[in-house]
Order: sequence, then structure tokens, then C-alpha cells
Amino acid sequence: MPQVLEFRLPDLGEGLTEAEIVRWLVAVGDVVAIDQPVVEVETAKAMVEVPCPYGGVVTARFGEEGTELPVGAPLITVAVGSPAEHRQEESSGSGNVLVGYGTDASRPARRRRVRPAGAAPAGAEPVTVPTPVALVEGPVPVISPLVRKLARDHGLDLRVLRGSGPDGLIMRADVEAALKVARAPEEAPSARAVSETGERIALRGVRGAVAEKLSRSRREIPDATCWVDADATELMAVRAAMNAAGGPKVSVLALLARICTAALARYPELNSTVDTAANEIVRLPSVHLGFAAQTERGLVVPVVRDAGSMNAEALSAEFARITELARAGKLAPADLSGGTFTLNNYGVFGVDGSTPIINHPEAAMLGVGRIIPKPWVHQGELAVRQVVQLSLTFDHRVCDGGAAGGFLRYVADCVENPAAVLLRTL
Repeated sequence: MPQVLEFRLPDLGEGLTEAEIVRWLVAVGDVVAIDQPVVEVETAKAMVEVPCPYGGVVTARFGEEGTELPVGAPLITVAVGSPAEHRQEESSGSGNVLVGYGTDASRPARRRRVRPAGAAPAGAEPVTVPTPVALVEGPVPVISPLVRKLARDHGLDLRVLRGSGPDGLIMRADVEAALKVARAPEEAPSARAVSETGERIALRGVRGAVAEKLSRSRREIPDATCWVDADATELMAVRAAMNAAGGPKVSVLALLARICTAALARYPELNSTVDTAANEIVRLPSVHLGFAAQTERGLVVPVVRDAGSMNAEALSAEFARITELARAGKLAPADLSGGTFTLNNYGVFGVDGSTPIINHPEAAMLGVGRIIPKPWVHQGELAVRQVVQLSLTFDHRVCDGGAAGGFLRYVADCVENPAAVLLRTL
């Protein structure tokens, strides 16, 4: 007989503890090769294709699309090879199987603490499912600790449920449906209340991670914002000249990024973070530049490593490469972590200004509005020039307004006169 191996959701790094199944790439009965991607999952940081370390025939999948699984939960089982011998426990039953599934009848059941039927934690009211249902015999088929917690918090006895997942596995949707049925008689909302309920969108995945990070930034960082208008006519002329030379094309974002890294070399306090436990400001030796990118999955902030060592051409190529991966949902979690300063070009949305929220735990973010023709006094005369608004949001713990204003003024001077200030390093 072939040996059946279980592949569990691996640790995806960056402290992630769960992932949501977005799309299965294989079906039961499919033949898979070693390291072939079998499922696409979404974490709080990125979309990831998970490869299976075994080659063979898929015998089972665990979890429907949309299900959230904790790290270590089974994903699939694969029948591989034909070993000559198997342990008695493997040939006679499931052995040490999914948490909550129990074991083969020939094995002693694991000892586990069980709350009496209908019991609920302090402060929670037990939920009664209105339709009488026979209790499930034996261990309850639940693998997700999130599902167990949801039921426990509402006093729902999982033994009364019939799961909709594989082999009767109880999913979160099953618990939510039971809770909805149990609450229906007491809620009995009016037609007006129903019409005003509105659409509910779960704060999870990338959207949930963004919400948590921005909320934490507002809670922990005493931020302040300063802004200035700058004449970007010469910057646009420099870009046009560079692109007319026949080499690799240079983007406006790359020129602004190069200006940022030069400014951070002069004002290193803005390339730092605050260690609240040690009550210290940590000035960071390298600039890992994050940049805001809008994708179909929402706002993400990929990071260009060691941006301070790159010229404008290298930065432009790296921005293009990472942006393509972000839009395809193929960035690794590590690509979205470790930034030390963020550049936010919200001008692509057709707006002039904004007060960005700092990307915690960084200390500052530079925002760039759209570059448009405006009346401007140039060399003592009124003229139409290409004008941009720049805004800097900074952590007031790491520096005072003098340093923040100096940084922003330096950036504006470089935008207005790049040939004199940065031409050698662009």
C-alpha cells in the first residue's frame, strides 16, 4: 500500500499565525510533483502559493476556499510510494490525526477537558439552536481554534452541529449560521432596520493588516505634518533628458526616491524607529525604502532594500519589478516588511495634498501630490510652471520641527534644482 503523508500549513514567516485559503490549485485524485504549488493562501501581508514537499496522489484536501486556517493545520494528504512495511498504527487507522478528530477505535482516546453541554464562559449567554439535533457521538470534528473560540464565546455546543466541510468538518460559516438562527427570534428586525443594515466586509487579510497597522500608528506615534509647494519643472526636464538618451527609462518616482535617500543621509533622525521598551531612538544604518502601491487586493507597501546605494536607473527598475509582483499578488511576506522610510505618491490618484499616516514602526513618510501646471513666480516674473505639493509626516519623538523642516526644504530644493544639487548622483 502507498504511504499517506499529511502536509500541514507551514510557518510563512514574519510572525504570521494563520492564512486564508484563496484558491485550491489541485483536486483530490490529482498527481502532484515534489514542491508543486497546491494552494494559494492570503496572509496578513501577501498572497502566497504554498508548495507541497511530497510527490504522489492527492487523497484529501482540508478547508474550503475562504476558510482561515492556523499555521500547523492540515492542508492535504498525499499517497506516496509503496513502502514494504508500515507500523501497525498506520495500517489499522488514522493514528495521530487532525486536532479534534480523535483516533482509531483501537487506540485509547486522548484525554481532553470538555465543557459540559450548554456551558459557556463567564459573561456569555448560552446559545440554543431552536431545532432539536442529535448530538454527535465521539470527538467533535473541528480543527480551527478560531471556530472553537467563536462557539465557546457564545456558549454554542458544537456537538449539535453538522459540518459542511470535508468529512463533516465544522467550519466557521457553520457556527455563524447556527448563531444567526439562534438569534433570529429575539432580534426580529423591522423592514427598515434590515434595509439599513448595509454590507459587512470582514477586516481580515491585507485589509485587516492595514487597519491594524494604521490604528497602531495613530495610537502610539505623536505625529506632525508639514508641507511645501515646489516647482518641479526642472525635475521633469531632467527626467526627459535622461530618457531621451536611449538608456533605461527613469520614472518620476525613482527620481523622488533618489532625492529622499540623499535627504535622509543629511537628516538620519528621520530614518529611525523608537524602541519603546528601552525608551531609545534607534537610528538605522541603511535606507530600506517602502513605497505605497495600490492593488486589487488593497494598499500594500513593498520595500526596496538598500535604496540608498542605488542610482535613479536602478531604483526605477526595482520599482517596476516589485510593482508588477504586487499587482499579481506574488509578493513574499518579507517583501512587505522591514521598511525604514516610506514614499507615498498619492498624486497618481489626481490629488494635490494629504496628511499621510506613518507606516509603523517607521518615523516618517514623504507624500507627493500630482505635478500640474500652475501660476508661479519664476525669476521675478509670473509664469506657468509644473508645481507639486510635498508633505512630510514625522514622529515628533525622533526630531523637532527644525529637522523635519530642514529635510522637507532640502527635498524641495532638489526638486526645484536637480541639476545643481543631485545631477551627479541621479
